[in-house]
Amino acid sequence: MREDKTGERISFRLEASVDAASHLPGRASLKTTVRFRLNGKPTVLHTDDERHLLWVLRTDLDLTGTKYGCGAGYCGACTVLIGREAVRSCRTTLKQVEGKDVVTIEGLASGDKLHPLQSAFMEHGGFQCGYCTSGMIMSACALLLANPHPAREAVVQGLERNLCRCGAHQRILVAVQAASERKSPAS
Repeated sequence: MREDKTGERISFRLEASVDAASHLPGRASLKTTVRFRLNGKPTVLHTDDERHLLWVLRTDLDLTGTKYGCGAGYCGACTVLIGREAVRSCRTTLKQVEGKDVVTIEGLASGDKLHPLQSAFMEHGGFQCGYCTSGMIMSACALLLANPHPAREAVVQGLERNLCRCGAHQRILVAVQAASERKSPAS
């Protein structure tokens, strides 16, 4: 990946990534140009637009904060924001992000300043092994964008599709509530 003189990210590393879903028998790999904004920067990819966003983020763009969990959209480890919505990147193709704004966990912080959700997770121990953390934070971010000051039950409902196998759910809920009480929690 490199940035051109306009700051657009351009990826040419196609052979390094294999996305099993786009290389099924009988399906020709069709390279096309896909344009979208990633973490605030224009991004241009020349690849098969049927590839899943998760693998493009991790292998082509070296953004490894978004995790592979189940591969079926159930666990939430791969959650990113598309627009203001939490979306499972393991089930989202590049074709679906064409022309849209995508934000990963790497895009939440502003320089050296953590996003309020990231700070709250740190302060309240909203993680144990950390594998689910980026997906939890991204889902919580979408929740707070839609409802900046949710009641505890709304947070529970908003994160119910994100799994934490370590059992840190109570601390995660406390962290999200704490972030919602800060000024501009979802900005």
